[in-house]
Amino acid sequence: MAGDATSLRALRADDLPALTELWVAAWRSVLPDFDFDARRDWFAAHLDALAAAGAEIVVAEQGARLVGLLTVDPPTGYLDQIAIAPALWGTGLARTLLAHAVERAPGGLELHVNVDNPRAVRFYGREGFVTVGTGVSERSGLPILHMKRPAGPLV
Repeated sequence: MAGDATSLRALRADDLPALTELWVAAWRSVLPDFDFDARRDWFAAHLDALAAAGAEIVVAEQGARLVGLLTVDPPTGYLDQIAIAPALWGTGLARTLLAHAVERAPGGLELHVNVDNPRAVRFYGREGFVTVGTGVSERSGLPILHMKRPAGPLV
């Protein structure tokens, strides 16, 4: 799987079951004490709401297998989700998705990341994001960082 070429494309309705499994697996690996299975319906509704608001929802495929997800709102630069199949963490797939977001949001990017997700915090820091504030997730009640990345290509 890791050696297969990765392609990016827009989300299709028939992707939702596999994409939900990927999302649950990724988040379960990061926050094992949360019941992400109970959030499946929320996830589907959230993707619908993002799409209705104009966000781009992009999936990464390797062969016929979905291996990643990106949601970004190009006008605002808000990056809501990057999720990668845990077996592919560290392979550069997150950077591929982030590079797509950078191209689609020429004014720069911003996001919220869980403090309890140090791997993601380090990744975003390496990719030029800086912490501009803190907060608490409305959904989980966990502390989050508000991070921004200025416009410009990844280096």
